[in-house]
Amino acid sequence: MTKVKKEKVSADGEEAAAAGADGTERSYQELIANVNPIAQPLASKKLSKKLYKCVKKAAKVKNIRRGVKEVQKFINKGEKGIVVLAGDTLPIDVYCHLPVMCEDRNLPYAYIPSKVDLGSSAGSKRPTCVILIKPHQDYQDAYDECLEEVSGLPKPL
Repeated sequence: MTKVKKEKVSADGEEAAAAGADGTERSYQELIANVNPIAQPLASKKLSKKLYKCVKKAAKVKNIRRGVKEVQKFINKGEKGIVVLAGDTLPIDVYCHLPVMCEDRNLPYAYIPSKVDLGSSAGSKRPTCVILIKPHQDYQDAYDECLEEVSGLPKPL
């Protein structure tokens, strides 16, 4: 009896996992539907992919700051880099003060649609709402390209 139940559960679990794997890959338009009203400037689909790649490269050399407390602390200390914020973070109060801090210190920042994707690109299983990418020689080309495009985004009023 026990074996039959385990087999049924595992078969059902495999089906659910297969359905979950198909359902996790959401399109850019679906992700934008869940974005907060304060998520300005929002990165385009192309820029989002570039930022994810830059975060992935920075995470390999351990050159990122992850999470609201850590990013806020190092912005206050004067660290430079690109701030990437997730647009689907709720409640907004968690990180709504960070764009103002970035503008005060002339740090470029951009919102991307998904905190899950941001966390996974940083090499974590947990979603993360804020990442600070610091410059480094290993990925300088990707960093400069992202810096140029993020700086060119229109600032909110």
